[in-house]
Amino acid sequence: MRKLSKDKREAILNALIEGCSINSTTRMCGVSKLTVLRLLADVGSLCLDYHDLTVKDVQSKRIQCDEIWSFVGCKQKNKEIGKVGHGDVWTWVALDADSKLVVSYLVGPRNADVARELMLDVKARVANRIQLTTDGLGTYFKAVENAFGLDVDFAQLVKLYGPDGSGKGPERKYSPGQCNGTKKVIHFGAPDRDHISTSYIERSNLTLRMCNRRFTRLTNAFSKKLINHIHAIALHYFNYNFIRKHQTLGTTPAVAAGITDKVWTVGDLVEMLEKEERKLNNGGRINRADRS
Repeated sequence: MRKLSKDKREAILNALIEGCSINSTTRMCGVSKLTVLRLLADVGSLCLDYHDLTVKDVQSKRIQCDEIWSFVGCKQKNKEIGKVGHGDVWTWVALDADSKLVVSYLVGPRNADVARELMLDVKARVANRIQLTTDGLGTYFKAVENAFGLDVDFAQLVKLYGPDGSGKGPERKYSPGQCNGTKKVIHFGAPDRDHISTSYIERSNLTLRMCNRRFTRLTNAFSKKLINHIHAIALHYFNYNFIRKHQTLGTTPAVAAGITDKVWTVGDLVEMLEKEERKLNNGGRINRADRS
């Protein structure tokens, strides 16, 4: 198969980054669905590796953690027994409150094992003692204790929900109860109460849902395959950290955190991919994907 040009690759990645679905990207760019998925797999794998290699020794003071829901193939209640890789899936994210850098992200179920894996990953990437704030999910307490011991200032922001006042209308199905307040629960150390917050990570989660078509509710653009879901998230967070300028920072989170000294472009990402392809000398593919 003829190798895609650099400009064509940039066009495809720009479309995916801006929230276009796989099918709409194929129509706009004049390529096949399989071509888009292969490029997503190649770039997604590269973004995962680059994050692991570069996002470390982060000089952070405050980290916020949260999870965002999505699903692969079908929702959990409709999952067939024994169907591996389908059902509800959560994206766990840890974000530096000052630089807005996504320090760590994982994709998996909402359970204690993934919470522990996330905390261990955060611990390995920060260079100093941090103030850590999570939502009220109970699995965080043991995960933080296992990863940090007492070498952390850890608190949870617990939201208190009540009736939303909407009655039994259909909109209630897609909205949580009304948040009537929050409670700050301190577990370890001496966190600054003024900075016990999850506002930045929740705003980052909104960006993910707005910029990734796979997270859009009530459409058929959801992921059909878990590995492609992971690759799409990896591409999103590479763009978020290294390419897209944060409005309040005036630069990218990676530059603000001292991870890199330049603002990347999608062209730079394509050039890095082509460099890796030349190293592998495998005809232009690092990985393969078959379905969205």
